[in-house]
Amino acid sequence: MPYTRFESELIVRPDDIDMNNHVHNSKYLDYVLAARYDQMGRCYGMPMDDFLKNGWNWYQKAFHIEFKRALTLADRVIVQTWLDSFEKADVKVGFQIFKKEPRKVAAEGYFISTMIDMKTGRALVIPPEIIEHYTQYTG
Repeated sequence: MPYTRFESELIVRPDDIDMNNHVHNSKYLDYVLAARYDQMGRCYGMPMDDFLKNGWNWYQKAFHIEFKRALTLADRVIVQTWLDSFEKADVKVGFQIFKKEPRKVAAEGYFISTMIDMKTGRALVIPPEIIEHYTQYTG
């Protein structure tokens, strides 16, 4: 089932730049996670604080990215994410990172997050009500 794609806008900061004068590849993960944090509250109506109050958190299990074009200092960046699938304690989230002008893909991929119980540090099957809440936003 296709889920709604949500967008967050960021700006490339000086500390994102590597010695090749473009965004260091490790920063792309930061951009995607910052966008998801923003979108959890703004777009889905369930901010990260709600997860933490329930004793839940997310562990980044896997991250796959394909780099298409360089991002440089002060570029405005659009990070688009969407839910792809759920399996037990895992959620797979797709993403694309665009250079705002012109709107061309700079990177794309997916990541898999595992829900964890903060008391035990162990994986926790994602509660059905959480899946239902997040999947009500379909494209």
